[in-house]
Amino acid sequence: MNDSPARTDALVLDVWCELQCPDCRSALDDLRALRARYGDRLELRLRHFPLEKHKHAFAAAQAAEEALEQGKGWEYVEAVLGRVEELDRGGEPFLVEVAGELGLDAEEFDTALIDGRHILIVDADQAEGKAIGVTGTPTYVIGGERLDGGKSQEGLRERVAEIADRLLAGQE
Repeated sequence: MNDSPARTDALVLDVWCELQCPDCRSALDDLRALRARYGDRLELRLRHFPLEKHKHAFAAAQAAEEALEQGKGWEYVEAVLGRVEELDRGGEPFLVEVAGELGLDAEEFDTALIDGRHILIVDADQAEGKAIGVTGTPTYVIGGERLDGGKSQEGLRERVAEIADRLLAGQE
């Protein structure tokens, strides 16, 4: 077994998330803790599930994709989620502003939001989410198990860790 940096054996935790969702902001602490605990053995994969009740969520999902492309996906997600109220008020200009603050190409963000280059990814995520029964955010999927954090996040980190431990032990 080679330990090259391009690991394909990392366990994947799909995080169905919406950047205008206060519950997703609360979930950041859990995600940080999981990242600290598992490092590169657990790959956190951002999946988009913008909810219709949040009018800037769809644009925010596209912006997150642009941030991923520019190499700072999670950093961007955390920055926007940390300021959910500003997104509520500021909409797309706020999304571009955050990109600039993180040293990303803000002009490219602006263009990406106008030309809609990431819409297909967001739509595909949303369709897949609906197909597997995601109804709210955050929702986690790990090892084929769906954990709904939109209703309650109580004990979710422990539950994810339990499943991850079991699956990782099975890999060794």
